[in-house]
Amino acid sequence: MKAREIVICALFAALMGVGANIAPLLTIGGVPITLQLLIAISAGGLLGSKLGSLSMFAYLFIGLAGAPIFAQFKGGLGSILSPTFGYIISFIVVAYIVGKFFERKTLFTYVGAGTLAILTNYIIGTNYMYLAYIYWVEAPASFSYVIAWSWMVAYLPLDIGVTILALILIPRLQKVLKFHSIRKRSLS
Repeated sequence: MKAREIVICALFAALMGVGANIAPLLTIGGVPITLQLLIAISAGGLLGSKLGSLSMFAYLFIGLAGAPIFAQFKGGLGSILSPTFGYIISFIVVAYIVGKFFERKTLFTYVGAGTLAILTNYIIGTNYMYLAYIYWVEAPASFSYVIAWSWMVAYLPLDIGVTILALILIPRLQKVLKFHSIRKRSLS
């Protein structure tokens, strides 16, 4: 990796830390409202699958090392036990998937990338949250798999809007910041 690629990955890891704590006091069903999906999608779209997912992995690693960069200024190995940790894992996969779509540029790049980004985030994150509540966090009395997914309905409009915003911004940012040259080099 070149120095510029390392710096860009570090920048996106730092942006993820900021995006995680934009609204640290707002939660729905135990899940804080953040801008992390926007940043994960942007990382994949701007940096490509390899560097985008690497930047999200760096965010995960820095947080697990103890830096308070996860939502609500949390960090450390204990974060693995948090019901929302699955969403952090999903951001690595989201950036990779979006990056793959943008590397192949087809008619369905934006629709496919956006749809799979949200689905991946929800499938990994919600299933992890469900398992966390069942096995190691005290679940609400009437908690079930259906309730875990019904909590996510409240987030869907926000996540769709954030995804659309990210997909609109990516091509504009590529032109301004010339990230496409980074992505092309990272593929070789």
